[in-house]
Amino acid sequence: MQAPPFAADRFADHVLGTTYQDLSADAVAQAKTFILDTIGVGIAGSTAVGADALLRTGIGWGSREQAAIWGRHERVPAPVAAMVNGFQVHCQEYDCLSEAAVLHPLATLLPAALAVADSQGGVSGRDLITAVAVGTDVSIGLGVACKNGLRFFRPATAGGFGAVAAVGRLMGLSHAQMVAAFGLQYAQASGTMQSHVEGSIALPLQVGFNTRAALQSVDLVRAGLDGPKDVFEGPFGYLRLFEGDWDLEPVLASLGQTWRIAELSHKPYPSGRATHGGVEGLLSLMAEHRFTAEDVAHVRVIGPPLIHALCGRPPLPNPTPSYARLCMPFVGAKVLRHGLIDLSHYRGAALADPDTYALAQKIVMEPDGTTDPNALAPQRVVVRLTNGQEFEWRCDVMLAHPTRRLSRAQHLTKFRRCWGFSREPLPDTACEALIDLVDALETVADVQAITRLIVPPA
Repeated sequence: MQAPPFAADRFADHVLGTTYQDLSADAVAQAKTFILDTIGVGIAGSTAVGADALLRTGIGWGSREQAAIWGRHERVPAPVAAMVNGFQVHCQEYDCLSEAAVLHPLATLLPAALAVADSQGGVSGRDLITAVAVGTDVSIGLGVACKNGLRFFRPATAGGFGAVAAVGRLMGLSHAQMVAAFGLQYAQASGTMQSHVEGSIALPLQVGFNTRAALQSVDLVRAGLDGPKDVFEGPFGYLRLFEGDWDLEPVLASLGQTWRIAELSHKPYPSGRATHGGVEGLLSLMAEHRFTAEDVAHVRVIGPPLIHALCGRPPLPNPTPSYARLCMPFVGAKVLRHGLIDLSHYRGAALADPDTYALAQKIVMEPDGTTDPNALAPQRVVVRLTNGQEFEWRCDVMLAHPTRRLSRAQHLTKFRRCWGFSREPLPDTACEALIDLVDALETVADVQAITRLIVPPA
């Protein structure tokens, strides 16, 4: 009796066998939406703390001018571009995510895919859309198969397999080569949750490492090197060691039927997704009841244990940007003081503002006893004022979840705001041209047209 195929084989069949025509209209539309969104946050990440140092280091690793760094003049070897752009996408906690899988699939996938497309040329818009869709199916599929909470940093680990799928498809791997590439990616997979606990810059670096590894895995396979085959379910496979409790069969059965790209949530606010219920709740209550930061005595943000674990950390008087983005008290204090949370709040003196720190000490996150270890909602926000009044807000689904999608106007407002944070000025005309190009991406003959728009003019 023949043994059933490994999960890696079934993923490879899907990645290589899917055509653009197989995709649903919504899958195509959401792929274009999140390609533009991811490019925007990656451009903004060019001015984030750590981006300059990472690029300077990466330039020392090779001199080939293969691929662009988003928002900068430099062209570098494709693996370096993939790593730096992956870091830039995730380093501000502003990139799209799957709430069900608790991962950010395009942070690894799109920088890897565009680095390949930029370096080799000839990748059409339809090629890119399809690669993004099938790669997202792989990474989100691995995430939703898991039954326990995060043990490793899934955006880096599972995200890397999605990047391999996209890159391998674009580079024309055979079925056997794709399976081997998954195996070599597993050999390089990394991502510790300790970085998240400490609010360390290693968190987005881990995304960059696995993005670069995807190109390396594919290159090594094309050079004739092999990798393990039972990558995901084997006795020492990814799911057993990295995740622990899982059921992959429903995911594999859904391939080609459920397009995971349509399950993504925008990040409407530049902070950990677990803070977003708190942000929306504070904004809603302030608008309805007309109180100010000076009126607030205490704020409670109540939700599943995961939100407390991810963003319930205490405020610090002088936090790093990485810590602050994942700190509900800091984020909530900025919202109360300014009526929004903005990329500028993680730069310079805004991080060490004593008024923000004093107000942040009045904000706490509390777990509600939800048993689902991966749930981010429902959330409640309870505000008590100094005059004794108390107001409460609740959401069952956070803003920008796929069932509460951002409007096109909201999506483009975010993109244009990110555009303005480029390390080197990018013209407004290029911004609008890129929006138009991505709107019609399925008609684009070569997506090198994208990278020409996201680097400063000579």
